[in-house]
Amino acid sequence: MAEEEAEEQQRFSYQQRLRAAVHYTVAGLCQEVASDKEMPFSKQSIAAISEVTFRQCENFAKDLEMFARHARRSTINTEDVKLLARRSNSLLKYITEKSEEIAQFNTEQKAKKKKKLEEGNKTLEAAEVVESES
Repeated sequence: MAEEEAEEQQRFSYQQRLRAAVHYTVAGLCQEVASDKEMPFSKQSIAAISEVTFRQCENFAKDLEMFARHARRSTINTEDVKLLARRSNSLLKYITEKSEEIAQFNTEQKAKKKKKLEEGNKTLEAAEVVESES
């Protein structure tokens, strides 16, 4: 019983730290917008935007988890994120482009590693041939 209460308290503390981080970030973004548009935000509006943002992120996390579970996976992947963003064409397009860029980069990195490994093997084979001739 005491362990459950301690765990619940720890979860609550973690959630409060997350809320504070979201609030801090939202406040910074609001300050940037306020300076660009010369229109200040009240503390209440910043708090409201922060709360809505936090709740939406919670919903996103739950949806992503359910998408992965539905696909019988334990890991969320880019396809889940694309499915989440499907209602916003511009966001979906952006996520798809970034996903393709990352995939291309990863493919290039694998090719470089493979080439380097093959060159290392050739050098090692050449050294063995020289050594056996001696």
